[in-house]
Amino acid sequence: MTQRRPFRTASIAVVWLWLGLFALLPNLGLLLVTFLERGESDFVRLVFTWDNYARLADPVFIRILGESLWLAAASTLVCLLIGYPFAYAVATARRGLRPWLLLLVVIPFWTNSLIRTYALIIILKSQGLASNVLMALGLVREPVSFMYGEFAVFTGLTYTLLPFMILPLYASIEKLDKRLLDAAKDLGASSLRAFWHVTLPLTLPGIVAGCMLVFLPSLGCFYIPEILGGAKSMLIGNFIKNQFLVARDWPLGAAASTILTVLLVLMIIGYWLSSRRVALRERKGADTGAATAGRTPDTAHGDGEDMTHGARGRA
Repeated sequence: MTQRRPFRTASIAVVWLWLGLFALLPNLGLLLVTFLERGESDFVRLVFTWDNYARLADPVFIRILGESLWLAAASTLVCLLIGYPFAYAVATARRGLRPWLLLLVVIPFWTNSLIRTYALIIILKSQGLASNVLMALGLVREPVSFMYGEFAVFTGLTYTLLPFMILPLYASIEKLDKRLLDAAKDLGASSLRAFWHVTLPLTLPGIVAGCMLVFLPSLGCFYIPEILGGAKSMLIGNFIKNQFLVARDWPLGAAASTILTVLLVLMIIGYWLSSRRVALRERKGADTGAATAGRTPDTAHGDGEDMTHGARGRA
């Protein structure tokens, strides 16, 4: 007879209640607003319509969405190219050194991201650190400003979200079975081939998780484009914020938010499929190893004797 655990049941119930009240219900309400009309005095009118989604087909919104996807994809790719080698170096470092390397990743979280974004202005402005370094090297003759453009927004997104790429990659690489790499090298695979066929496929869930944690916030982030991009940069996060707080067009803002939610669901499905694929590959490898290990030397000796007796009989 199983024992009841009141504390465990109550904890799970509180978590589900919290998620239902502050996550599920607001999202359902947001989805409902997308099918209502904009009101003159109130935020919405209780009139069913599909026009809000049709308005998202406007060329202006398509351009904003395209620029947002481009910047988010570029930031995600650069974070992956920087984060994977660093996470691999941390995961393969000495055990005494790992906590200090992870501390370097966690330290930026000790400061508010808004303050860190304002700190980037000191580097990117006309008389900032980047401009002074370029002038000292003789690459430019006059001060150069990197502010208020796509490059500044791209730099801010990459700098802010890089730790969110490193941490899941480290978790995925750290639990990788090193014996698989040794087996690949014993079979004649080079280090590059072992990485491509063993390490990379088995760390795919960490790659997908890191890309999710970088790509989706890049799409929805609005304060970085406003601070570093100025009026020249309008991304989908700024578009949604302006619809709710400036234009007071809640149905259109809710429809754009729903598009981002659909992208989130698709990426979660991709993460689940990649995790399932890796689990099946590991299970298949374990079954193959068990079948190989099941053929013990005694069994092989017995098979050799049977083959010898059979050959004598035929002779």
